Amino acid sequence: MILNIINFAGSLCFLLYGMKLMSDGIQKSAGQKLQAALAFMTGNRFVGLLTGCILTMIIQSSGATTVMLVSFVNAGLLSVVQGVGVIFGANIGTTVTGWIVALGSSFEIKDYAIPIFGLGYILYILKRFKSKEGLWLAIMGFGLLFFGLGGLSDFFAVPQVKGFVINFIGVVNNFGFISYAIGLLIGIFLTALIHSSSAMSAIVIGMAVAMSKEGNASIEELNEFWRFGAIMIIGSSVGSTVDAILAAIGANANAKRTAAVHVLFNVATVIIVLIFFRPFMAFVELISPGHNIVYRIAMLNTVFKVIGTVIFIPFVNQIAAFVSILIKDDKEDEANIYKLEFNERMAIDSPEGCVFRAQNEVRVFSDRVAQMFDELQAGLSNFNSDFVTGGYERIVLHEDYCDQMNEQLTQYLVRCTHLHLSDSAKDNAALMMQLIAEMEAMADGCLNIAYQLKKAIEKEMTFNQEDFDRLLPYFELARQLMYFIYKNVARIQRLTPEQFQFASELEQQIDDERKALKKIARKRLESGSDVRSELLYMDIIRQIEKIGDRCFDAAGDLR
Repeated sequence: MILNIINFAGSLCFLLYGMKLMSDGIQKSAGQKLQAALAFMTGNRFVGLLTGCILTMIIQSSGATTVMLVSFVNAGLLSVVQGVGVIFGANIGTTVTGWIVALGSSFEIKDYAIPIFGLGYILYILKRFKSKEGLWLAIMGFGLLFFGLGGLSDFFAVPQVKGFVINFIGVVNNFGFISYAIGLLIGIFLTALIHSSSAMSAIVIGMAVAMSKEGNASIEELNEFWRFGAIMIIGSSVGSTVDAILAAIGANANAKRTAAVHVLFNVATVIIVLIFFRPFMAFVELISPGHNIVYRIAMLNTVFKVIGTVIFIPFVNQIAAFVSILIKDDKEDEANIYKLEFNERMAIDSPEGCVFRAQNEVRVFSDRVAQMFDELQAGLSNFNSDFVTGGYERIVLHEDYCDQMNEQLTQYLVRCTHLHLSDSAKDNAALMMQLIAEMEAMADGCLNIAYQLKKAIEKEMTFNQEDFDRLLPYFELARQLMYFIYKNVARIQRLTPEQFQFASELEQQIDDERKALKKIARKRLESGSDVRSELLYMDIIRQIEKIGDRCFDAAGDLR
C-alpha cells in the first residue's frame, strides 16, 4: 500500500509538472502576446469573458490567468470592471483539462505519454528548431500530463484503493447533508494544497475512469461516487481562489478588489448550485452523453462554471461597485512615492507577465519625462516668477519620482532576467534597462535647465527677447525628438531604418542650432554684454543639447 501511495504522489507530480511545463512553454513560445491580449482585449465584459476563457484554455491554468490579472490591475493596466469578465472566462477555460481526461478515458492514455514526450524532447534538443523551444516544452508537458493521468488511473484501479474509496464514500453518504460538507471541504482543501482546480478535476475524473471500468464497481457504488465526486468538483472552485488571494497580498486596493471578485463569484456560485443541487444534478445527467460518470463529471464541471457566469455576467458593474465598498481605497500616501513590488506568484505562474508588467512601468516613466519637458517649455516661454513657485517645484517632484523609478525598475528588471523567459522577453528586459537609464538622464537634464531658469528669474537677470525667440525653437527640436522616442518607448517598439534616419536628422539639427546659438552668444560677450547672463544662456543651450544626445542614444537602443 505504501508503494501505491508513492506511485500516486509521483503521478500527481507528473500531472502538475506537465501542466506547469505546458503553461510555461506556451507562454514562452507566444512571448508576451498572451499578456498583451489579456491587457488589451477587454473592451467590454463579453470580450473580457472570451479573452479569459481562451487564454486559460491555451495555458491550461486559471491560476496563471488570475495571477496575471491581479498583477495587471495592480499596475493600472486594467480596471476592476474589466477584470470581472476575465475572471468569469478563466473559470470556464479551466474545465478543458477535465474534458481531455474524459475523452482520453476511451483509450489507454498512458500509452501515448512517452511518444509525445519523446517527440517534444527531440525537437527541443535540435538546434535547428531552437526558436520554437517553448512549443517543444509544451509538447513535453503534454506528454507528462498524459503520463500523470495514466498513473492516477492505475492507482485508483488498484483493488485496495478502489475498495477504500468505495467504503469511504459509502460511510460518508450515510451522514446525509453532512456528507456534502465533507466532500466540499475535501475539494477545497486539496485544490488549495495543489494550487490547481484542473488537477483536482483530473484526480476526480481519474477515480471515475478507474471505477467505471467493467466489473470494478456496482451501479449503486457508481451513483454514490457520482454524487460525492460532484461535490468535490464544486468545492475545488473555492479552493482555486488561493492563487488570487496570494497574488493580492501587498497589492493596491484595486488588485485586492479583483481577487475579492474571484473569491465572491466562486463562493456565490457554489452556494447557488448547492441550494438547487438535485435539479442541477438531474440537468447534468440529462445532457451528459450516455450513462458514463466520467463524462458526467466533466460535463458537471463545465455546466457549473457556465451557470455561474450566466447568472452574474449582467451584473459586472454592480459587482465591481460592491467590492469597492467592501474594500476601501488605499490610504492617501505622498503622491510622489513610487513603489514597485516583485510579484513572486506571477514569477512562478507567468514569468513573461513580469516583463510585460515592467513595460507598463516604462510607459509611466516616459510619461513623467514628457511632463517635465512640457513644464520646462512653459517656463522658457513665460520666464516669470510663476515658474519658480509652480513649474520648477513640479519638475523637482517629477525628477525625484524618476530617480525612484530608475532604482526600483532596474532592480525589478534584474530579477526578471533570472526568470525562465523567452529570448524576446530577455531582450526586452535588457532594452528597458538601457531606456530607463537614458530617460533618467533626460530627467536630470530637465532639472538642470529648470534650476538655471529659476536662478535667472530669482536674480532678475535680463535677456534679449531675440535670445529667447531663438532658444524656444531650439528647445522645440529637442522636444520633438523626445516625443518621437517617447511614442516608441511606450510600445517598446524597435525603430525602422527610416525612423532612425528621422531621429538622426533631428539630432543633427539640434547640433547645428547649438553651434549657431553659441557663436552668437560669444559675439555678444566680446561686445561687452552681461557675462553672467550670457554664460547662463550658453549653459542652457549646452543642457538642451545634452538632452538631445540622450534622446538620440535612446533611438540607438531602439534601433
